[in-house]
Amino acid sequence: MKHPSPIRTDRLLERFLRYVKVGTAADPSCNDYPSSPGQLELGKILTEELKAMGAQDVEQDARGLVWATIPATVDADVPTVLFNSHVDTSPEAPGDNVAPQVIESYAGGDIPLAKYGRVIRVADSPELADLEGHCLITTDGSTLLGGDDKAGVAAIMEMANHLLENPTIPHGPVRILFTCDEEIGLGAKHMDLDKAGADAGYTLDGAGHGELEAENFSADQIVVRAIGYNIHPAIAKDRMKNALRALSAFIAALPTAELSPETTDGKQGFLHPYDLVGGVGEAQCKILLRDFDTAKLDVYETLIRSTAQDTEAKFPGIKFLIDRSRQYRNMADFIAKSPQVVRFAQEAFEKLDRSCELGSIRGGTDGAQFSEMGLATPNLSVGQHNIHSVLEFASITEMTWAIEHAVTLLDIWQSQARS
Repeated sequence: MKHPSPIRTDRLLERFLRYVKVGTAADPSCNDYPSSPGQLELGKILTEELKAMGAQDVEQDARGLVWATIPATVDADVPTVLFNSHVDTSPEAPGDNVAPQVIESYAGGDIPLAKYGRVIRVADSPELADLEGHCLITTDGSTLLGGDDKAGVAAIMEMANHLLENPTIPHGPVRILFTCDEEIGLGAKHMDLDKAGADAGYTLDGAGHGELEAENFSADQIVVRAIGYNIHPAIAKDRMKNALRALSAFIAALPTAELSPETTDGKQGFLHPYDLVGGVGEAQCKILLRDFDTAKLDVYETLIRSTAQDTEAKFPGIKFLIDRSRQYRNMADFIAKSPQVVRFAQEAFEKLDRSCELGSIRGGTDGAQFSEMGLATPNLSVGQHNIHSVLEFASITEMTWAIEHAVTLLDIWQSQARS
C-alpha cells in the first residue's frame, strides 16, 4: 500500500531522544511492580501523549501498564491487532542520565564515543557496514541507550500518531500496550487478555530490520543452595564445612567447553550460572536454563543435580538444595496454531519490497508469554543494536521502516478479513 504521507522521522527522533532520557532500568532486587519509579514516569508521559494525539481508551492502569486504542477506519468486522513494547531497560548496565548522541547520516567506520575512550568498532558490530546513510543514535559511552525497548515504544507511538493523522489508511482496531519489567521476566505478569481484546499481537522488540522472530528459548531458573557449617577459623579443623568453597567447586564442575553462553549460538542451548552470593555457612548461586527444545531443560536439571551429588561426595558435610522455577516457553509451540500471524508479517515485507528473515530469539520477549496465554505474538525488528551495553546504538532509519511495516501489516489484516 502507499502511505498518504511519509512517516515523520523528525518527530520520531524527537520522541526517542525524549524517552531515553527517562531512567527506567528494572530492579531485580525490588518486589514492587513496576520495580523502578522511572517506568511509571515514562508511562505517564506516554499516556498524556496518546490522549493529546486523539487515541481512545487511554489508561495507565494501577500496575503502570499503558493501554490505548486506535479506532478502526473500515466499516467491517476486522480483527483487532495489538502492538506491544516495554518501557523498562536492562539493569545490566548504567541506565540513568543517558546522554544520547545523534549521527544524522552515518558515513561509515568506527564511532568514537564521548566518555572513557570507548569506541563502537565495525569489527565488533559488523552490521554497521549496512547502515551507512542511516540516522544513528549512540550513548556517550557511560550508559546504555535504552533502545531495548524505547525504540519499540517510540515506533509504536509514532505509528499511532501517523494512523490518527491519516484516517484514509485502512485498518481495523489497533490496541497498544506498553508493559513494565520485561527485562526481569515480569512484563506479562499483569497482562489481561480480555482487556486487550485482540486477535493477534506483535512485539516491536527486535534488532536491526527485516527480521521476524516466531520462536525463542524456553527458559527456567535453578537456585542452588549449599548448606555448610561455620565456626571460628581458629578452631575450624575437622569442623568447618565451607559452603562457599563447595559451591565454587560445583560451579567449576559445570560444562564450559559446551552448554555455556560463551560457547554456544544459533539453536544451541545452555545453562548459565550468573549470580553468586554467600559465605561459609551458606552460599547460593542462580543458574539460567535455556533451550529451544523445552524437554532439554529437564536434561540440564539432571546434569545440575548429578554435579551437586558429586560435589557433596567431595565435600563431606555439605548439603545442596536445588529449586527450579518456571520462566517462559518457546512461542513457536503456540504460534503454530495461528500461522497467519507470521504469514501476514512476511507478506507485509514483500509488499514493501524488503527482505525478511525468520529468526530465533536466544532469550524471551513479552510476546512469548502472550503467545502461551493464547494471543499469538511474534517479534519484529525495530532498529536495536548492541543492547544491554554502553556501546548500544539505534537506527532511526530502521525504526521508520518498522513503522512502515506495521502500517502495511495492518492493511493486510483488514483486507484479508474483508476479502
